[in-house]
Amino acid sequence: MKLFAPSLFFATASLTFAALNPAVTVVGEKPDAAGVDYFERFIRPVLAQKCYGCHSKESGKQKGGLLLDTREGIRMGGDSGHAVVPGDPSESLLLKAIRYEDKEMEMPPKKEGGKLPEETIAKFDQWIRMGAPDPRGGGSLAQALQSAPKKILDMKTAKEFWAFQLPRAHQPPAVKDTAWARTDVDRFILAAQEAAKLKPAPDADRTTLIRRVYFDLIGLPPRPDEVAAFVKDKSPDAFAKVVDRLLAAPQFGERWGRHWLDVARYAESTGKERNFTFPAAYRYRDYVIASLNADQPYDQFIREQIAGDLLPSSNDAERNRKLIATGFLAIGPKGLNEKNREQFKMDLVDEQIDVTTRAITGVTVACARCHDHKFDPIAQRDYYAMAGIFRSTETYYGTGSFGGKNRNAAPLLPLANSAKTSAESAIPASPAATPAPASPLPPSREAITSVRLAQLAAGNPRITARLAQMTPEQKEKALHKLRASGKAPETASAPATAPAVAEAQAAGKKKKKGKGYAAIEPQADGPGQDLCMGVMDGQRRDTRILVRGELDQPTETVPRGFVNVLTNGDAPAIPATDSGRLQLADWLTAPTNPLTARVAVNRIWLHLFGAGLVRTADNFGATGEKPSHPELLDTLAVQFTRDGWSVKKMIRSLVLSHTYQLSAAHDSFANETDPDNHLLWHTAQRRLDAEAIRDAMLAASGQLDSVPPTGSVVSAVGDGYIGKGIRPEIFSGYEGKKRSVYLPVVRDFVPEALEVFDFAEPSLVVASRDTTNVPSQALYMMNNDFVRAQAGAMATRILATSLDYPARLNLAYHLALGRPATEAERKRADQYLLNEARAIIPLKNGDKNAASLLAWSTFCQALFASAEFRYLN
Repeated sequence: MKLFAPSLFFATASLTFAALNPAVTVVGEKPDAAGVDYFERFIRPVLAQKCYGCHSKESGKQKGGLLLDTREGIRMGGDSGHAVVPGDPSESLLLKAIRYEDKEMEMPPKKEGGKLPEETIAKFDQWIRMGAPDPRGGGSLAQALQSAPKKILDMKTAKEFWAFQLPRAHQPPAVKDTAWARTDVDRFILAAQEAAKLKPAPDADRTTLIRRVYFDLIGLPPRPDEVAAFVKDKSPDAFAKVVDRLLAAPQFGERWGRHWLDVARYAESTGKERNFTFPAAYRYRDYVIASLNADQPYDQFIREQIAGDLLPSSNDAERNRKLIATGFLAIGPKGLNEKNREQFKMDLVDEQIDVTTRAITGVTVACARCHDHKFDPIAQRDYYAMAGIFRSTETYYGTGSFGGKNRNAAPLLPLANSAKTSAESAIPASPAATPAPASPLPPSREAITSVRLAQLAAGNPRITARLAQMTPEQKEKALHKLRASGKAPETASAPATAPAVAEAQAAGKKKKKGKGYAAIEPQADGPGQDLCMGVMDGQRRDTRILVRGELDQPTETVPRGFVNVLTNGDAPAIPATDSGRLQLADWLTAPTNPLTARVAVNRIWLHLFGAGLVRTADNFGATGEKPSHPELLDTLAVQFTRDGWSVKKMIRSLVLSHTYQLSAAHDSFANETDPDNHLLWHTAQRRLDAEAIRDAMLAASGQLDSVPPTGSVVSAVGDGYIGKGIRPEIFSGYEGKKRSVYLPVVRDFVPEALEVFDFAEPSLVVASRDTTNVPSQALYMMNNDFVRAQAGAMATRILATSLDYPARLNLAYHLALGRPATEAERKRADQYLLNEARAIIPLKNGDKNAASLLAWSTFCQALFASAEFRYLN
């Protein structure tokens, strides 16, 4: 079944798009798991600490008629009006109050501590924009979870929850239609359908299937000749041959690496109030892409990102690459305005705990920073046990001091002397992977300590001479002593990379507004600036539990450790001399961890079928959904580990299933029985993500530059403060012709081509992107210069062929939609291209070629704007 044929209605050479958008389900009042998590982490603790004293039933106070301890109360508001209007910050009086916009309504009042930090206010603004998700009071979700805190101390009961039990393989169930099932996956799926008296949809036709698998595996459309070859190939293994070729293609890592970058909250700037660039972040991006292309075992992939600097290596290049991998812990957002260094450090630790636990195990451990987890059996003690591990770790994220005003500056890690460090170095290669030249050995901890002390002693020959006589142990003590005295920052600032800011600004000024900044080419760091983001062990220390997460309310000290409910048997022992990161990496990937393999397999399923077997892909806790096919999920998790944690093997087994190859055909009975397609009785239509839409336009126009860049746009711009010294438009307006995975990802200034089609928020762990259908998307396809340019290039490409008109028309449909035009589409196209366009488009000085190009350009743009171009069937 085809989604829609594109409309070719034109009025004065403009396009009409309103009728081209299929309906998209709108999230209702019930808060989703991500919204609940956001509320619990960032909103409830502030309300409890700052507001409940005067506005809660428990306190017995209801000043101004306002209660803030229930969802109904905070939305109804008090005597002055609604405190929170979901989705509308401008009408939410609570936001006005905490912003101190009205002198009569400043909350919290100055006598109670005064105005909240700007970062906290921004969290409330974002929460309201999200629809103010709130699980408190009156809702069935809240009632169902009221008993959860009582189970926290009862680990035996807690571990009875499905997600905390070890996965085990199950025998595939018997099915009636034995001829339909091709794999064990099919047997699990068909058995559930038969139990519901459903029948699977017919198979997808070959043109639909090859387009689907191309976008799913490499994020690009098939060429017309590739479609034709597959349609003609009648051999039993025709589809398997296509799958194997795509898995071996270098574009596979670019596609599937981007999925992990969403989860890893990859970005190239700090974000928040003072947005500083991360010029070396691209090295982590390239590491991820190379690892996926080489089919690096997933458990090793995880281990390297948590503790790559501590793992053994067989050569210098491998050790260097593993250091780059730890960029996973360094690329998160940074609140550089925080004046209290200890608070900044604990916020950094919190962010590292959150990304580690949510990205790898799918649970929200960071919710236990201020109190025991409200819903899951995770004690505050567990949180601070993990906090000790990251408190014993030093993070190198690379923001310069800029005149000493940035108290939280940090250096990058030097990568010896090679200017061409490659993240692909020393990855065990699959047959499709070609390793890059070797990279040098990363510096030792002693070397880094020496560099820091030398920076602090710069210009003082007497101190420099003393440093030369110190042992490594004496240098370490000297550095810690300087820090304790306040004479040295937590991490001394390394020399910034040689910036290209002036050149980039000049290039930006030459461009007209809205035209983009394609002249700024991606670049690696300059000579002598071989740096990477990452972590290394620091001063080992356990951490004290903080009441409500407040630094001035410490209690008992907790030894470094792990989350109790996810620990089966004895947890790895952490020696007093170790930070615990290596043991954390072991714990996360051990056979006794119940979640790591489950979460990984579920995400693979999500990217192939549009929704996970667990639909809350980054929340396997009590507020998440239960799996639709629990036995299948567990069986796949066991298979994943038995196959050596191979992502490619898992993908291959899933796309070769009969379930993956179904059509999107509608069936009234099935739709009434299972409207959300939990039983997978047909293929759900899926909109392409932002990168695939942009890359597909470039592929159709023939303009796609498939050669990976060296470095990034941000590394070309260099160190700097975005908005003060670096124009944000350099990033948000950047165009270029490389694949979209290589576009600059600067927090708050993501390129429009990505932002308009629901790009993952780069400050959050995002396992499953939102899919919206809003007017701005249609307007983008109609008016954006990049879209118009690609439509023009596609028209030029078509007209440059020696084909006759009917063949050219078919070529246009093949390039845009992967199929030939139907008879009805030919008639509509003929009406426009052969008749209406001549009347609508005036000839310039009688130039028939110009008129023809403009007609074909608008026609190609209509194909881009069609729903079928943007959706998979």
